[in-house]
Amino acid sequence: MTAPRKNKFFATLDTFVTVFGSAAAVSAAVEAGRAPKAKHLTNLGIDPTAFRSIGH
Repeated sequence: MTAPRKNKFFATLDTFVTVFGSAAAVSAAVEAGRAPKAKHLTNLGIDPTAFRSIGH
């Protein structure tokens, strides 16, 4: 019974790390005046095409 709990915990932890890392990467790119990578935007639930059209 403990194995499924551990798997769920690590899956949740992995998701948290992925989202937090993507948020940091997008934030750094925007602050530097660069376009963030599409995979980071997708991890955050943001459409990369829509993001790039902001301000145009």
